[in-house]
Amino acid sequence: MTHKTFKQALLNKRMLICIMTGFSSGLPLYLLIQFVPAWLRSADIDLSTIGLINLVLFPYTWKFLWSPVMDRFVLPFFGRRRGWMFVTQIMLIALMSALSLFDPASQMSQIILIVAAIAFFSASQDIVIDAYRREILPDDELGAGNAFYAQAYRLSSFVPGSLAMILAGFFPWSVAHLSIAAFMLVGLVTTLLIKESSKPGDEPQTLRIAVIEPFKEFFRRDGWQQAVWILLFLILYKLGDSMATALETPFFMDMGFSTVEIGSIAKVSKTIGATVGTILGGLAMIKLGINRSLWVFGIFQLISILGYVLLSVVGYNHFVLALASGFEYLGVGLGSVALIAYMAKSTNKNFTATQFALFSSIAAIPRTFVSAATGFIIESVGYTQFFIICFVCALPGMLMLLKIAPWSGKQDQENNKQEGNNAAYPK
Repeated sequence: MTHKTFKQALLNKRMLICIMTGFSSGLPLYLLIQFVPAWLRSADIDLSTIGLINLVLFPYTWKFLWSPVMDRFVLPFFGRRRGWMFVTQIMLIALMSALSLFDPASQMSQIILIVAAIAFFSASQDIVIDAYRREILPDDELGAGNAFYAQAYRLSSFVPGSLAMILAGFFPWSVAHLSIAAFMLVGLVTTLLIKESSKPGDEPQTLRIAVIEPFKEFFRRDGWQQAVWILLFLILYKLGDSMATALETPFFMDMGFSTVEIGSIAKVSKTIGATVGTILGGLAMIKLGINRSLWVFGIFQLISILGYVLLSVVGYNHFVLALASGFEYLGVGLGSVALIAYMAKSTNKNFTATQFALFSSIAAIPRTFVSAATGFIIESVGYTQFFIICFVCALPGMLMLLKIAPWSGKQDQENNKQEGNNAAYPK
């Protein structure tokens, strides 16, 4: 076997595709969890209602239910993966643009419907992009490719969380909405230029096979008990930071910061923190492996929550805002790289779309359902106590590493072997 040089592994078209598709995946999500809450808060919508908006993000949690359809059926244009990418991206551009037509003060029902539709097509885009990425990346590029993807995913938040927030300080909110929708063209153009990753006939030949076989393989691989442990770990590993960042934009606003200050100080700091975290994480994983990375990065992820505790105590202070948001997203970036790599490595390449959709859906539970309650918790106990609760909620996921990813790294070796034991789709 010929080993690639560091340059060959990092500087190729596959990495560029991971970057572009990562940007396209992250943009709709950050519109929903960063820009929409700020937009609603500016219209004096209460925190409890804004928190409940997270419930319409349920497609991110349940996308594994329709992922077999996208695995089974090939659209009559562009191929199995690119066809679905094209459809979801066209719909996202239309829906994200449509938000500019509504007023939160009097048209919340329509806004909720559009937000729910954006969440559905965004989650559907994630299904096919995750499958495409797994199919084009050889095993020795899996860590680097997912690190580039995660970094671009985070960088996409700069558009709704910084650029659009700054625009909202000078122009109507509708201008900011349209500017975010325009950036979805990055994903659409990428889809038109890349090559299809699957060949005719690769798809499962019946919907029944597409639905049953991915789940059967996962639960039989190491026994159903280990499968349950893995799914529980995916829920708990990022529970604390998902809660802490769920309503961070309203939190910054309640601390007295303007949308321009949030866009120029907090967002830049968060982007730098996430960028450093993702790059360092991707490089460190080459030496540490997945198991030890989950430990080391998880500790950073845990401690970083305390920065928001400090900001809630200090209040309006530009330096503390930059420090707290940057440190928080350093931990978030590190943790995300490790978790995405763990999910990818736990996926059987023959069942990529459905198994990856299952794993990422389970991992999205804290962001969707648990985060919906954050508004009520904050209004009950205040911001300081809330972030302390987030810190405590992050501890169970770390403790589960004793079972899921022991420091010895033995499971890393087992996961590597698993790639050679994948069974093909029954035809």
